[in-house]
Amino acid sequence: MSSFSSSCTSLERAKIWSENDPNEITASAVKSLIHGATTSSSGNGDEVNSNKEKLAKLFPSDGSRIGFGTAGLRGPMQPGPLGMNDLVIIQTSQGLARYCQEVHTIVDEEANSLDSSQLSASTNKKKPPLVVIGYDHRCNKEMNLSSKSFAVLTQLVFRQAGFECVLFDGFVPTPLVAFSTVNLKASVGIMITASHNPKVDDGFKVYWNDGVQIRPPLDKYISESILKEDNLVPWVDYASLVKSHSHDESTDATLTECMIGRYYDAILKSGLISPKKEIYSYFEKNKLAPPKIAYTAMHGVGYPFAVKSFQTFGLEPFLSVPSQQTPDPLFPTVPFPNPEEKGALSLAQEFAQSNNVDIILANDPDADRLAVAERCRDNGTWTVFTGDQIGAMLGHWIYQCIGKNSDKPIAMCASTVSSKMLGAIAEKEGFHFEDTLTGFKWIASRSAELRKKGYKAIFSYEEAIGFCCGDFVFDKDGLTAMGVMAELALSVYKKEMSLKKHMDYLYDTYGYHHSKNGYFFCYDNSISSKIIEDMRNDGKYLTHVGPYEIESIRDLGYPGYDSTTEDKKPTLPVSRSSPIITLRFVNGCVAQFRSSGTEPKFKYYIEMRGKPGVSPEVVSKELDEIVDRILSELLKPEANGLVKP
Repeated sequence: MSSFSSSCTSLERAKIWSENDPNEITASAVKSLIHGATTSSSGNGDEVNSNKEKLAKLFPSDGSRIGFGTAGLRGPMQPGPLGMNDLVIIQTSQGLARYCQEVHTIVDEEANSLDSSQLSASTNKKKPPLVVIGYDHRCNKEMNLSSKSFAVLTQLVFRQAGFECVLFDGFVPTPLVAFSTVNLKASVGIMITASHNPKVDDGFKVYWNDGVQIRPPLDKYISESILKEDNLVPWVDYASLVKSHSHDESTDATLTECMIGRYYDAILKSGLISPKKEIYSYFEKNKLAPPKIAYTAMHGVGYPFAVKSFQTFGLEPFLSVPSQQTPDPLFPTVPFPNPEEKGALSLAQEFAQSNNVDIILANDPDADRLAVAERCRDNGTWTVFTGDQIGAMLGHWIYQCIGKNSDKPIAMCASTVSSKMLGAIAEKEGFHFEDTLTGFKWIASRSAELRKKGYKAIFSYEEAIGFCCGDFVFDKDGLTAMGVMAELALSVYKKEMSLKKHMDYLYDTYGYHHSKNGYFFCYDNSISSKIIEDMRNDGKYLTHVGPYEIESIRDLGYPGYDSTTEDKKPTLPVSRSSPIITLRFVNGCVAQFRSSGTEPKFKYYIEMRGKPGVSPEVVSKELDEIVDRILSELLKPEANGLVKP
């Protein structure tokens, strides 16, 4: 019989798959397609061809499978190597476990911060490596696929490999897994979630022992380990193991509560919390109304953890949007459960208006992102803040609360496609700021490097509403960020201002920063490459775009170029497959371009920085003019066949 790794037809791949799949329902579904593709009781050739087409989509003859990248896995819950299903989870876990064994040595018993009563009993003086596993509420009932069942299978695989396993009891937010991976000194942390993806998807997110998402070259090495034949074939009969394990044996409720407690204790000790008694007394004494806050979990796992976050920060309770409070894998009110998406906050805004609420705080389904919206008390209009605006407000506030009195130099980071406003704040206030490659794996890992250099890295963010407040979670954390944002709102409303007016104050102080980010659909990869190559101009990089003079250029494609460094080499990593070109103009505009790695899109990020005191209208007008020129001359949408969304 052919192996998983050998070349074979779609039909042969499907047969091998169904024979190894421990899930009776998905295995049966594949066998049914195989039967329908090889026989037709009615003599209907169309039915046979239809089943063959379905098999070809699920089991490509070229051997392709769901990619293991720097976010682990993410894809639709369906049978076959391209989907999220029991066999893919087993293969991935086996490959990951074997790689962890290769690179992590057995640690002393004292190295684990769990006491011996919380780990399995052993008379040995050494403990095996530890894995932390969490999961959310996603599921496909029809196929009997779910985050919980994937988490249990992951635990069983790692136990087979000799690991101690901590499987959290019940649905947990992603930041808890990132935190616990470091707190428990685990070798690896795994969160089963598709975050804000559509309901059909699930994911397998991996944190290394530093609590940061895996990044190159780890993803490459782990992928190679997964694809070894010994790891593609199930080591044992996992279906029988699942049936013999009860829920009580799989998860640890006591330890879960312990880790949740440690997480909120870390918030208490972070310096992010200010005394509330005096603030609330001030509102009462001066007959002022503190900001009334509503919260939506977006049908995700965040609600009970958000409640605890507000309690930890000493804040008055928020109102919860009832129709989106409970975890629901169908996401009935939001087809795309991303708070950034247009219309995603509509239900929360309706609830807020009917309850005279000032501010909406929204987490995405796994609670690692935060969206913020504010209703004007005077006229009822809404301001939905961008990720860059939230990042500027949080960064400035945290510097004022923690940074000014720090005994160490302060550092903050943001992704290179985020606004440069936090950098402008750093420049004026005198703390260190760096931009990084896109993705929190790069943001958090750079923050960690800065800590090793003696900096106190207290905030980082990406424009896609991901924020890391403090220095105890090394990934984006919407639960801590919502508490910090509520603290900021209290301070602002105490001054009889609003968040919008506070943002205007920051613009007046540090310069108005206005962005126009977007994308074109590009269905031909060669066109994306051509656009980038045209910008490179055979190494003779552009000096102008129309009348606009270019001050500097950075090219993060291989081999790399940066006109601002002595050796003309960029300080950020370069990539052959994911180049980013940055143009900085003399007039303060910054334009960045890249091709999406997961979608047929060519993306652009263009921002104009006005000098302090220059009106938003003037900055916006100049931005509009230069954006039109940049897009028409550099991207040439019509000539390159780019399609507007």
